[in-house]
Amino acid sequence: MAKPIMQVPEHNRYPFSAINKRRDYSWPDGKRLAFYIAVSVEHFAFGAGLGDDISTLGAPQTQRNFGWRDYGQRVGLWNLLKMLDDLKLPVAHAVNALLYGERPELVARLHARNDEIIAHGRTSAEVQNDMWEHDEAHLIQEVTAAITKPSGKPPTGWLGPAFGETRVTVDLLKETGYDYVLDWPADDQPFWMRTRSGPLLSVPYPLELNDVTSLLHRRHSAREFADMIVNQFDVMIEQSARQPLVFALGLHAYVAGQPFRLRAIRQALRHCLEHKHSDRVWFTRPGDIARHCMQLPAGTVAGAATR
Repeated sequence: MAKPIMQVPEHNRYPFSAINKRRDYSWPDGKRLAFYIAVSVEHFAFGAGLGDDISTLGAPQTQRNFGWRDYGQRVGLWNLLKMLDDLKLPVAHAVNALLYGERPELVARLHARNDEIIAHGRTSAEVQNDMWEHDEAHLIQEVTAAITKPSGKPPTGWLGPAFGETRVTVDLLKETGYDYVLDWPADDQPFWMRTRSGPLLSVPYPLELNDVTSLLHRRHSAREFADMIVNQFDVMIEQSARQPLVFALGLHAYVAGQPFRLRAIRQALRHCLEHKHSDRVWFTRPGDIARHCMQLPAGTVAGAATR
């Protein structure tokens, strides 16, 4: 008798799909590469909870590394916004909900720019991974209400702090009214995920083309990170002739907003804007990508059955 094949845990949220076997489609006006930047604007606990440290990985929370991260709110974000204004680039911001009560001036600046706001948990000092369903549902509702209150416009996208999820996060997001999630860095195209209440779209968000991963965890220089941006863009421009793709860049106010890093990042972004094939590029936001996918005929976008 044949031995049974070993089974490993599965998520059952989407089926396997090789990118070269999918249906072709285009972004608005026949564009082939959707390009977006997401800036994470985060609020941390003082002397407690989670938080990066620039000098020693896993260091305890002290006033030193709190102040370094607080630089992102006080200076770094304003540096980034000035650069992005100069380049006339649209942006999405992944915002901790606690900032709506703690930093109203900062939040007002983001809304004045008419940028998309992505829900990014309550604070990046906590992750959702071990939450019970009832508590996680309360957290998602609390975050959604805080972001909705100033404008009456609820967020449509979610990025968990540190990509944190439980086994029911996508179910709860769908049930709360979210259209898309950024927590699954599994693809260069959006794909549909199965939830207990219907389909939820996964929009690509980078684990690798991300300043925290590159500059803090891997200790790359600003120039090396800029080269990554340029190389990713140039290769994806070529690949997008065969299939529509999403170029996503993840920045954090306290990392990319440091002045000595701005010059290299600005040069890389200028390359993307001035590239000879930039007429193929849709400079956009993830919410617009999600809305475009939702308007395509059923079965066009890969993933779980949608309708």
